[in-house]
Amino acid sequence: MTLLDKFLSRKGLYASFWFIGLFMVAILIYFTATLVKEVPPIAKMVTSQNGEVLYTYDDVAQGKGYFQQFDLMDYGTMLGMGAYMGPDFSTDFMHKRAEFLYNYFAKQEFGKSTENLTETELAVVKAMAIEDFKEKTSLKEQGTIYTNASALAYKANVAYLVDFLVNGDAARAWRGGVIREDEAVKIAAFVDWSQMVASSLRPNTDRTWSNNWPAEPMIDQKATWNFHMVSLWEFLLLWAATILVIFFFYEYLNKREKNDELEKPLVIKKLFPSQKKLLKYVPIVSLFFLIQVVIGGYLAHLYSAPAENFFFPQEIFPFNVMRALHTNIAIVWVTIGWLVGGMLIAPLVADEDLKFPWLVDLLWVALLVVGAGGLIGIYAGAQGWLRESWFWLGNEGRELLNLARVWDIGLVVGLVLWFGMVFSVIRKAKTNNLFVGTIIWSAFGIATLYIAGMMPVHKVMPNFTVDDYYRWWVVHLWVELTFELFAAGVIAFLTVALGLVTRKTAEKVMLFELFLIMLSGTLGVGHHYWWQGLDEYWVAIGGIFSALEPLPLALLMIEAIKERKHINDKGQDFYFALPFLWVAGSAIMNWYGAGFLGMVINTPTINYFTHGTQLIMPHGHAAMFGAFGFIAIAFIYMTARANAMAEGHEWSNSMGTAGFWLSTLGIIGFGVPKLLLGFEQGKIAHDMGYYFSRLPDALNHMDFWKQVSIIPDGMVILGATIIFYDLVTKIYFPKKAQS
Repeated sequence: MTLLDKFLSRKGLYASFWFIGLFMVAILIYFTATLVKEVPPIAKMVTSQNGEVLYTYDDVAQGKGYFQQFDLMDYGTMLGMGAYMGPDFSTDFMHKRAEFLYNYFAKQEFGKSTENLTETELAVVKAMAIEDFKEKTSLKEQGTIYTNASALAYKANVAYLVDFLVNGDAARAWRGGVIREDEAVKIAAFVDWSQMVASSLRPNTDRTWSNNWPAEPMIDQKATWNFHMVSLWEFLLLWAATILVIFFFYEYLNKREKNDELEKPLVIKKLFPSQKKLLKYVPIVSLFFLIQVVIGGYLAHLYSAPAENFFFPQEIFPFNVMRALHTNIAIVWVTIGWLVGGMLIAPLVADEDLKFPWLVDLLWVALLVVGAGGLIGIYAGAQGWLRESWFWLGNEGRELLNLARVWDIGLVVGLVLWFGMVFSVIRKAKTNNLFVGTIIWSAFGIATLYIAGMMPVHKVMPNFTVDDYYRWWVVHLWVELTFELFAAGVIAFLTVALGLVTRKTAEKVMLFELFLIMLSGTLGVGHHYWWQGLDEYWVAIGGIFSALEPLPLALLMIEAIKERKHINDKGQDFYFALPFLWVAGSAIMNWYGAGFLGMVINTPTINYFTHGTQLIMPHGHAAMFGAFGFIAIAFIYMTARANAMAEGHEWSNSMGTAGFWLSTLGIIGFGVPKLLLGFEQGKIAHDMGYYFSRLPDALNHMDFWKQVSIIPDGMVILGATIIFYDLVTKIYFPKKAQS
């Protein structure tokens, strides 16, 4: 046996997974331990040359708290992180400061406005502005001194932002009337700190704390050659690795060994008491899915016509609040769907029920309390109704992690309770099931990793860069690590249980997938760290560890589809055809959303110009819905199908299949106009500077592509409606099958 044969054996892949996993986690811990050495500091005090105190460390920390409390990250972006309706606040302050300095120096040196300068005079003014930004302004912990010109620019920026936040701007779907003037002033201090992160030089370098992001021609700030070089290496490595993965899959992993036969398809003749209690979860998951996509349609309307109301006044349903609900409801229904899957599978594997089935009801109540309380808190907090208790009960205002701390803690307790319930059953299984072990321990990782986003537990993290570092631990390491591990185990288990792929083949492919996930997913978190204040080496780390992990599962699904066709050709019944459709769709959409569309945005050269633009949206929607939402729906359909088999109810795949294709084609179609709009925003950022790509009228000339999204949006909403109706009918209004 060659070394390669040993590596690609079941034992070799298992050992390789653990080795690469521990190695990558150790590196990430090392980087985390040294984080304090590279993050931009918050100055104890920012003063003018005349000694006037403009703001202090405490003002920045309080401003960040207000920024979170009113959920401005679900309206605009901070250093490119957040939502895309509003401006990038950091870029706004940076560009307006540059404009102010141009006018200030033009009048000081030549007695003219900027528009009336000759080319030579404009070059002089530009050089003076660059000197002010890059040489005379330095972000230091002990204190920062602004020139008198920059101090005046800061005051002008404060006046602009206070007016915007307090009074609103209908053209940008911001109605105002929530944030008070004193709160807006503190937010301005926080935004100005981020502007210095984006524009002042990191000590002993020729680049800013944000690695020269954003592009700003007024001060000659642009991408460096290193970004292009990393992008080139990324493409070279991706091509080579893709060829190797395909070769290994067909040459070593996907060969059926002797006496390795397909298992008989799963047939369920009875449900355990705990499994019967899962039925009440099924319609709720589909209802939350429907609500989420309806809110998505509302947001899409605001993107295309931000000044208009859509059935309800924007004061009641403001963009930032609805966007936070849109993303967090997705997390709720996907999470519940996965919990249902774990509690359905565990007794099947162990052939034994949960000792205390009433715990399923307890978890149900806990999820309702946390879900309802958290979603109400998100709305009430951002509307300013919980000013004294927003951190504990309101909207924490960190994109995708909006639940306030009480609901955070409740969610972790619920996840740990679920893990304990499932593990107590699984450990009684007579055989060591590799698939289920992967599902259970990755679920434990999902539960515990969430805690990383809760540090410090009792207060707001003052430094945005540090806070965002750990926020991405949850978001990225959930989605592209622990969720992927969970998904790999689920897909492998179901394809074997449904009699589509042999156990040995599925085990080897899954272990190879786990190896790739740990290899690329762990340090792949670095592609979120390029521009928010961490050092340049993250550009190389995040760029190289790319989107390879979905590929083996896509290949596995090709084989499963071939086996499904073989079953059809033989005329055999396939009881779980509908759940399998969603599982197969998950693998393909995982590759499409996380892999293909991920590579569209995950090269430094492209991301530099498209960070925080609509080009990001197709990737986010297809990856989240395809990779994880599809599996949640597969689980609830599997639960409904198991109940129909056990109770002898009629079963039809037609409506669920229609819902699948409408939702799938809709989410793919959603990406087409968004890609075109994002490409245009990237072009504007490249040609004119990032500031102009985020102006509300930047894409007015592409109004057709804004409006055409109503078609795919409508398809997804219709698909979700059909799925909800179908599942409610199957659970609450079943008909007995005719014998």
